Amino acid sequence: MKIENTSDLRVLVHTARGGTLTAAAHALGITPAAASATLKRLETQLGARLFERSTRAMRLTPQGQTLLDYAVRAFELLDEGESLVTADRGELVGTLRVAAPSDLTRSTLLPWFDEFLALHTGVQLSLSVGDRPLDVMRDEVDVALRYGALADSRLVARPFAMTNPLLTASPEYLSRHPAPKTPQDLVHHNCLIFNRGGRRHRIWRFAQNGQWTEVRVNGNRSVDDASLAREWAVAGYGITLKSALDVRDDVRSGRLIHLMTDWQTEPYPLHALLPSGRFVPARVRAFVDFLALKFEALTGR
Repeated sequence: MKIENTSDLRVLVHTARGGTLTAAAHALGITPAAASATLKRLETQLGARLFERSTRAMRLTPQGQTLLDYAVRAFELLDEGESLVTADRGELVGTLRVAAPSDLTRSTLLPWFDEFLALHTGVQLSLSVGDRPLDVMRDEVDVALRYGALADSRLVARPFAMTNPLLTASPEYLSRHPAPKTPQDLVHHNCLIFNRGGRRHRIWRFAQNGQWTEVRVNGNRSVDDASLAREWAVAGYGITLKSALDVRDDVRSGRLIHLMTDWQTEPYPLHALLPSGRFVPARVRAFVDFLALKFEALTGR
């Protein structure tokens, strides 16, 4: 028996991505019972088990992995066809799935998103905000904005900006603690630590006259949301080392003071990441081009 309804394959795709039928049901806007029934129907039609079930998660069988690979390619081809049809009308339509860092989103990207959606009224934005590592190949994302060096060769990266993190603290904090002059002075300060790449960023590196030195910092606050580290710094709770893009308005307004200005920090690139080999819809290409122009104007590069 053949698959009677190819849309049923979306349950397969979302179950594989989310690891559970509940995750698939949430993504598709249906009940878990309906998702389960759809998956059982697929397995009956194919005469093959697609997942190994357990109480915690569902793992693809070899047959399920084979079907998943073809299903993903099929939906990508459909997306490509829809994009080409709408491009002939000169319109951008469809959902734009974007992942971006929390602080960059709040400090910079939100008005740009508004502007892009106003220019292209047929586009809907699905935004995932956070600082956790994200698997662009697996997760349902069209483009991810990420700081730092790239480690995954399966991704296509478009550079947006090259910045150096700034060491900053609020005037209120500095009224109670002497400003650090050297990296070693930071050992005596409350440093606000946030996760980078899923790990606590405790080793801060600085250079002077071409010589690099690093210091292990400590503090009474750490967080997996970098925007909260910046807010804590503004509130006077400690010192933070963050992208110049994220703190530029706070430094300009005087809410944060740039410290150790005679010391250099490591370059911190910002990229747009897209899965290699995957068809890129016109709306995604237009969005990446739009952001590239915005960052060029912002950074003056």
